[in-house]
Amino acid sequence: MSDEIRLIGLRAVGHHGVFPDEKRNGQEFIVDVVLHTDLRAAGATDDLSETIHYGEVADDVVARITGPSYDLIEALAERIAEDALARDRVAAVEVTVHKPSAPIPHHFSDVLVHVRRERDVPVVIALGANLGDPARTLAAAVHDLREVSGLTPVAVSPLVETDPVGGPDQPVYLNAVLLARTSLAPGPLLAALHAVEGRHGRVRDIRWGARTLDLDLVQYGTPGSSSEVLGDEPELRLPHPRAHERAFVLRPWHAVDPAAVLRVPGTAVGQGDQAPASFAGGPVRRVSDVLADLDEAGVRVGPAWDPLR
Repeated sequence: MSDEIRLIGLRAVGHHGVFPDEKRNGQEFIVDVVLHTDLRAAGATDDLSETIHYGEVADDVVARITGPSYDLIEALAERIAEDALARDRVAAVEVTVHKPSAPIPHHFSDVLVHVRRERDVPVVIALGANLGDPARTLAAAVHDLREVSGLTPVAVSPLVETDPVGGPDQPVYLNAVLLARTSLAPGPLLAALHAVEGRHGRVRDIRWGARTLDLDLVQYGTPGSSSEVLGDEPELRLPHPRAHERAFVLRPWHAVDPAAVLRVPGTAVGQGDQAPASFAGGPVRRVSDVLADLDEAGVRVGPAWDPLR
């Protein structure tokens, strides 16, 4: 990704260092941050929401410098990089921490640590179609996903044929699961999936209705790890709120990754039958174990395909 936002020479006093005097007296630290992102939408729209708020990034950096003490500036650089990568549009970050007053008994102009960290997160994407030529559409969708900047498909499951569940009368579906790694944050990744759907004529006018192409972001990150993202916004719920109930997702997912795990909802929070279940405290289970509890009667082996060839 060629676009960058550079925040250079941010200064604050911190108490980082191995020696007692450094922790007691403090000293000035200088930090440079380079954010790698895609600025085309911001340039086209002149909309702050399409870019990274570098004022907020500066606040994060100063909070780290002036916050809890670290022995090593390597640790300080790592925390600053983690904060930056937590922002929605940051694909990679470079952090340089300068310590010009380091306790070295020689003449020198600076001591610095420079780190580069990239977002590289495993994701699970469910594919489905039941209008037109579903097999051809799904293969074309996989090809389109390979062209998405910041998304690298790793493996794709066999196809399964699925009886429709809910909604109006409609043809049977073909479904598959794609495993990939991404440098995109969840929001931009979901937007890319919707763009691929749109190229194949997807419309959202009938809930659970027939569709030319359906691409669902099922899971972002590895459950239980620092890469996992849990989200409860209406437009981006992670993990997918019904994936654990859908054999047509879990069956191909298990076929392509027998050791796969997913997070399932915990105890419902609130009052009454409509209380939402929370994923935040839910357990992580093997896909194979969740699948064993589901009725797979409507899911069958689909036609052969190999779209990643």
